[in-house]
Amino acid sequence: MNRSRPRRLRAAVNLRVALLGLAALLSTPTLSAAVIDGRQVSLHQVSAEECKDCHKQIYKQWKGSMHARSTALKDPIHGALYRKLIGDPTREGVVHKKMKTYPVCLQCHAPNAARDRKTKLDAMPAYAEGVTCVVCHSMEKYKGIKAPDGKFRLGAAAYEFSDQLQGANGVLHEQGAAADHLRAAIDDEGELNPHLGRDNDGKPYITAKEAADLDLPLTQNGLLRTNDACMGCHDKRHNPKGAPLCQTGDEFMKAGSQVTCQSCHMPAVKGLAGHSMGGGHDPGMLKRSVAFRVSTEKQGDRLKVQVRLKNQQPHDLPTGAPFRNMVVKVTALDREGRVLWQNFRQHPMKEDPQAYIVYVMTGPDGKPASPPAATGVGRNSRLKPFETRMLDYDIPARGVDSVRAELYYNLLWPGMVKQMKKLPADLKAPKLIAWSEARP
Repeated sequence: MNRSRPRRLRAAVNLRVALLGLAALLSTPTLSAAVIDGRQVSLHQVSAEECKDCHKQIYKQWKGSMHARSTALKDPIHGALYRKLIGDPTREGVVHKKMKTYPVCLQCHAPNAARDRKTKLDAMPAYAEGVTCVVCHSMEKYKGIKAPDGKFRLGAAAYEFSDQLQGANGVLHEQGAAADHLRAAIDDEGELNPHLGRDNDGKPYITAKEAADLDLPLTQNGLLRTNDACMGCHDKRHNPKGAPLCQTGDEFMKAGSQVTCQSCHMPAVKGLAGHSMGGGHDPGMLKRSVAFRVSTEKQGDRLKVQVRLKNQQPHDLPTGAPFRNMVVKVTALDREGRVLWQNFRQHPMKEDPQAYIVYVMTGPDGKPASPPAATGVGRNSRLKPFETRMLDYDIPARGVDSVRAELYYNLLWPGMVKQMKKLPADLKAPKLIAWSEARP
């Protein structure tokens, strides 16, 4: 077996991040660092900008995702709540105003800052960028969101991290002092791992045979192919009073589904996993999430109208933030398009409760309360995983030419829309995600 020393390697053409791999050389384990333009920094302080030269398409998708806009600096809704409950995201040393503790929300919304226990999110790009390439591609082991003492450990706190960047297919970025211990990955067709790069003459720094002959362990981060890669942030969370807020993981587990988060939120196109990771802010994802149909049946001078909704997701719909909700609007029209009947005029909350699909949090008095102040859950009419629900109406048939049903998705409760006056209009506006028409 060829044990000849390979030439000094570069992780990829134009890639400036190089892992020093000190642990490979020292008897005492030491975390590897990254070198950016000659400056040594911790791996989690590396900006996503360092990845885009080689991963242009993935970087573009990620840049447009909510993962890239997860911090209080970039997500207006989270930012408004953060400023109210915690303070200025550009200040160091702020704590939760009531709990007087480090802001737990940073563990998910700004995990690189959380790993350094920092709160000044504009101190470096890796903090402000939210859930970056390095966050996911250095996760090595999922510990679960419950610590041995029963307390929650969320986001970054739920994982053990590697000191090397890893991919789901066994690709490592490694160079410098660890070059002699290169871990290479060969694809199914025997091609050289492209991350190893080429020299100025266009020749590979190491051939496929040389890489195979090194006979070193092939590292593949299988975690990235499982739901555990997502559950640190998307399992469940309670407020300080123990009231359940986000519950996606619990919903998924109760459904008993074998579908992975990645199969819907990171679908592969031409062999490349999508990194847009659409969710509640993605119109395309929302439109695919539900099957929606209206039907009519005339019975004498009455018209029986039925709206059918089927949740096609392995979790509740809506899921995630407790203030997300949906509204079903049903309208009977005459031949000229004039409105003859509607299931509500202002809002279905009181006029037609079955048409308001919502998660209501309540206080000690049983009345609706904000997430931080809530002590429990009141009405929860969200669609359960794969649930089919029928909404039935009995309306006058006279003059009705058609019946139109529409499904609107809202990111906020109506009360929050009124309170958050500075939010961009598109975040407060209802999103039409499904519609159907029928004629008697």
